[in-house]
Amino acid sequence: MTSPDGPTSTNIPFANVPEVPRFPDGFLWGVSTSAFQIEGAVDEDGRGPSVWDAFAARPDSVKDGSDAAVATGHYHRWPEDLALLEELGVGAYRFSVSWPRVLPEGGGPVNGPGLDFYDRLVDALCEAGIQPVPTLFHWDTPLPLEERGGWLERDTARRFADYADTVAARLGDRVAHWTTLNEPAEVTLLGYGLGEHAPGRRLLFDALPAAHHQLLGHGLAVRALRARGARSVGVANSHGPVWSLSDGEEDRGAAEFYDLVTNRMFADPLLLGRYPDDGLAALLPGPVEDDLKVISEPLDWYGVNYYQPTLVGAPDPEAPAGEFAGIGMPAGLPFGIREIPGKERTGFGWAVVPEGLPETLRTFRERYGDRLPPVMITENGCAYPDPVHDRGRVDFLRAHLCALHEAVAEGIDVRGYFVWSLMDNFEWAEGYRQRFGLVHVDYGTLERTPKDSFRWLRHVLRQQRGGSR
Repeated sequence: MTSPDGPTSTNIPFANVPEVPRFPDGFLWGVSTSAFQIEGAVDEDGRGPSVWDAFAARPDSVKDGSDAAVATGHYHRWPEDLALLEELGVGAYRFSVSWPRVLPEGGGPVNGPGLDFYDRLVDALCEAGIQPVPTLFHWDTPLPLEERGGWLERDTARRFADYADTVAARLGDRVAHWTTLNEPAEVTLLGYGLGEHAPGRRLLFDALPAAHHQLLGHGLAVRALRARGARSVGVANSHGPVWSLSDGEEDRGAAEFYDLVTNRMFADPLLLGRYPDDGLAALLPGPVEDDLKVISEPLDWYGVNYYQPTLVGAPDPEAPAGEFAGIGMPAGLPFGIREIPGKERTGFGWAVVPEGLPETLRTFRERYGDRLPPVMITENGCAYPDPVHDRGRVDFLRAHLCALHEAVAEGIDVRGYFVWSLMDNFEWAEGYRQRFGLVHVDYGTLERTPKDSFRWLRHVLRQQRGGSR
């Protein structure tokens, strides 16, 4: 096989890469993707438009001017991608179901061909001995729902529960683990608060209803899944340490507030049945106390998507601004994000801080105690521009796995780890500029080429199973 870097070696020299410590038997190893980022076929077989289709069509919304009309062509090339999963040797595949592919209007009649696609995929995964781990919502709200207010409206939560029931009725007999939502913080803050992601609203703190309604939709979906016999249900939230710029009172207060709105706002209701601040709760719509009883339905596991910590201080218009998830923060907020000094950076410019992963898990253990269910690391990965010979990604993943092993050795109940992502894909507002994949995708031909990191992870998984190089 020939790669963009030249001939690809079939024997990557792992001798100079230290081994990854052995994880407990039964530890679940997987990779993650999302429907909108890989499927393409946006107007085929009855799929309706999503909020991201509309957002990408707006001038200057996506940095490279692209859209996901084709993406990686997974909708038609999924058997090839399944073969890659088998070659990699993962035990689980976390993918998302496209809500507008199943229910083009957000509710109402089911689009049979769309649901059939996921039925075939789940069947094939089971036949290959790979556990299906579907995510019901990975940001692609059906456009008709968004046009009626989207997650700002309570009705969207009820529609989401109906959608969860529809999918579970078809796939539930074969699904190993269900994920309700992926990263409601990003949808709220980037989509409704800052307008840098779909739907492109710039509401700042008036975006908080979107957070509450996503969490309510989660709780209603958990109930719907349980009613269909689901035995393992979780959620995937983005979390990371928040570091104060200094010990000064203003910096510490800013960091605590940032932690509240990005971490605790989305974990406390799920795990403790309350919002972390009464003033914040007072800004939320509907019968909040009653809703919290639904939101805090017991979970079988809690998913953590970890990428990097955040360094936060008091607002300072003279200081170089940092970013939230790659997005610059506007002036006028009660905190300022700073760049973390002295750290290597990925191709995306994100700080490489593997020690932040066990720190996050320790914080959760201390904060939530016995209310914290077993944890899955549902996303961890990095973007590097190297087409195939991506030693930076190998080093990143190894360092994070070693750091995760520290937490496991301390007795934190971590049950699985999923790499983001199986393949390069449409990276939201970045378009195709950032490559997170273990597999290189040529966007002109859609040819897949496993990277060195793919081969390294395959070696690690064989070692974890007691195999040889």
